[in-house]
Amino acid sequence: LATALNDRGHIKYLRVEFAAAMEDYTAAIECQPGFEVPYYNRGLVLYRLGCFDDAMKDFRKVLELNPQFEDAALSLKQAILDKEEKQKRGY
Repeated sequence: LATALNDRGHIKYLRVEFAAAMEDYTAAIECQPGFEVPYYNRGLVLYRLGCFDDAMKDFRKVLELNPQFEDAALSLKQAILDKEEKQKRGY
């Protein structure tokens, strides 16, 4: 079920239906808390929405569950950089 919810969320993400995608990713996480992929996918949505703190939280959770998840490590680094840049610009 968690995989199906994650996959449905990904389809919604590709359609730029971010709120609906996040609902599916969150449902997948609730269904199977140890499944790192929906955390990563939800983090990507949050990142695209500019919610860097929440995105970083999800990326860190992915790395806690799977330290070898390279895309999550890269996404975390980028979110940190973008948050710092946003703060420098004052918004």
